[in-house]
Amino acid sequence: MNVDVLLYDGFDELDGIGPYEVFDYALGYAAADGERAGRVRYVTLAERETVTASHGTRVGVDGVLPDPESADAPDLLVVPGGGWSARDEDASAWAEAQKGDAPRALAGHHAAGTRIASVCTGSMLLAEAGVTDGRRAVTHASAVEELRESGAEVVDARVVDDGDLLSAGGVTSGIDLALYVVEREFGAAVADRVATVIEYERRYEVAE
Repeated sequence: MNVDVLLYDGFDELDGIGPYEVFDYALGYAAADGERAGRVRYVTLAERETVTASHGTRVGVDGVLPDPESADAPDLLVVPGGGWSARDEDASAWAEAQKGDAPRALAGHHAAGTRIASVCTGSMLLAEAGVTDGRRAVTHASAVEELRESGAEVVDARVVDDGDLLSAGGVTSGIDLALYVVEREFGAAVADRVATVIEYERRYEVAE
């Protein structure tokens, strides 16, 4: 399973780094068990070395998001949120929506069949791309009404699985989403092992 986490200036640290850590542990455990594991990377839309997150953390970038038809295209594309409700025009999910490049890229991947997972207000970037139209989804509490008004069917859940579209509510819910995907891909034993090593208590149902 190849996972790309799409970063941009102003993304919320936990939205992106939480799932990354879960997938990194899981892929390592799966590889050690002799399974064909895959990789997890931080990617951006254009070539750059670092991205500055919403609280000032500078994160190194592994590469550029491949075209959806590329052999290196991800099996799962994770989209973090950040700064949507503050309407930060320089560095935020809101800013990315206004620029338009991220929604176009997400729409292209969705059309090509890439499974996409949003965390927090990353769902609003998917809404801007038309990906959530008529689909079951959730976002951060501060943007729920906007998501509903965009045409999504908002579900009151921490994590929502709508087939090729996964979404998680606020910030730490991205960890629940990632552990859910890990359990589906590699089994409960691997997911439980990751939850144990990061000392995270799994206690939420996923709306399927």
